[in-house]
Amino acid sequence: MMEYILGHINYWLIVAVMMVGLYTLMSRSNLIKKLAGLAIFQTAVILFYVSLGKVTGGTVPIVDDKYTLYSNPLPQVLMLTAIVVGVATTALGFALVIRIKEAYNSVEESEINEMDEKE
Repeated sequence: MMEYILGHINYWLIVAVMMVGLYTLMSRSNLIKKLAGLAIFQTAVILFYVSLGKVTGGTVPIVDDKYTLYSNPLPQVLMLTAIVVGVATTALGFALVIRIKEAYNSVEESEINEMDEKE
């Protein structure tokens, strides 16, 4: 059992980082902290897919008679795209938080909801 856990330590660490991001996203009422939690969660998902794409003993996919085991580059390519989309989404989220701060003079979700109920 211990050998199994230590053999898959990268997955356990990724799940721990994912849970930190999810907890931060759900437990905080500050919108900036929520965006930080979302970014942490997204990073954990990217790390998970990149670690799945790693083949022990695999080489780059260049056809040669010396090599028989290749690593698939597709997960890394897809996660590179996910990083770009994630940065753009986070930037948009921060821009919306700035706009909310200008409109409500607060970034706390509970205070914004109270102001909306009064109107």
